[in-house]
Amino acid sequence: MKVVLASGNKGKLNEFNQLLNPLDIEVLPQSEFNVTSVEETGLTFIENAILKARHASEISGLPAIADDSGLEVDALNGAPGIYSARYAGDEANDAANNQKLLQELSGVTPENRTARFQCVLVYLKHPADPTPIVCQGSWEGTILEAPAGEQGFGYDPLFWVPSKQCSSAELSRDEKNSLSHRGQALRKLIKLMSQG
Repeated sequence: MKVVLASGNKGKLNEFNQLLNPLDIEVLPQSEFNVTSVEETGLTFIENAILKARHASEISGLPAIADDSGLEVDALNGAPGIYSARYAGDEANDAANNQKLLQELSGVTPENRTARFQCVLVYLKHPADPTPIVCQGSWEGTILEAPAGEQGFGYDPLFWVPSKQCSSAELSRDEKNSLSHRGQALRKLIKLMSQG
């Protein structure tokens, strides 16, 4: 079965394919169908994920998976949240977003740097699907004072994983998939998809 992923993020595409391959589900990037990014006008991860999935399914004609995910930092009242990918501006890259996060947390003590990655995954059978499958995953950690590690993407170099005593960017791909917010949400989705 072919499914379109409502994202152009290569890191996400690799994670989804690795986890969905055993179900004979091939995940294709929306760029293969000339799907442009839809404006994320929702105020929650769920709203934005549904917007992205409907848009990708409509243009590609395939079932769609979309995720909206981000980092919530307690000391920043949940920021960057739904704005994680564009925290330092619409054209920001990972390095700029990480730099802004470190600036915002300047002077915040290690014990007050608690944070979590959130992921909401949506699966639509078709653009007008009235009952999308919605799954959520959450991954608790803290924010480091300097980046560590070369793996992963986004805020991974700043996200300390207490159970592994390293940053998310120092985990192997398999370790990250077993722990991460996206891995959790995807396992819930796989379970639901395999049931019906």
